[in-house]
Amino acid sequence: MSETLTWTPVATVDELWEGEVGEFYAGEQPILLAHLRSGDIRAYDGTCPHAGFPLADGEVTDDVLTCSAHSWEFDLTTGAGVNPPGCRLRSYPVRRDGDQIAVLLNGDNT
Repeated sequence: MSETLTWTPVATVDELWEGEVGEFYAGEQPILLAHLRSGDIRAYDGTCPHAGFPLADGEVTDDVLTCSAHSWEFDLTTGAGVNPPGCRLRSYPVRRDGDQIAVLLNGDNT
């Protein structure tokens, strides 16, 4: 039996300017959307893996997000930790349908 994939609309493109991040929700799940300088949109778990603080409160410089709580840094193009390097943000596939941004919460997200 195959699992049905469910895309969840979380925002519109107008709600997230290029170079910005924002906290949105898929049901009760906080999602961090990042609109990269390249124009791509990435989706990650909305809380820092270090201590659970909201990542959308952080500062973005050159597609690197610095968590406002303890200054952990993440590369928003990949989700990989910059400082410390051994951590990673949980990512979700993103789909754009016109102006609508949707994320896929099912399956094996990394």
